[in-house]
Amino acid sequence: MPRIIGIDIPKNKRLLISLTYIYGVGRAKSGEIIQRLGFNPDMLASKLSDEQVAELNKLLQSEYVVEGDLRRQVQNNIKRLININSYRGMRHRVGLPARGQRTRCNARTRKGKKKTVAGKKK
Repeated sequence: MPRIIGIDIPKNKRLLISLTYIYGVGRAKSGEIIQRLGFNPDMLASKLSDEQVAELNKLLQSEYVVEGDLRRQVQNNIKRLININSYRGMRHRVGLPARGQRTRCNARTRKGKKKTVAGKKK
């Protein structure tokens, strides 16, 4: 398994798909990275040489926010929303959907123990 910025990517999958196992790299960004480095997107990740892995590491660390840095950035954004008592922050605090989804059906069981949401007044 090739190890890129601390993540073991699957060796038996195409490079385009294997790079998506890195947090913060999706299909579009994976294709962009492969194109910039001039790799074949259809080759298997196990065929990467040590030099190519080093190139990938260097590019990902220098020009993209991925893995630990991105996770930290997202968590800091959520903490900031909670601290300023915004609506989204309050929803994060109580573990309810923060982006307008309804709570009548699935939201309360999706993230752990049961949460009570005020019902309709009759």
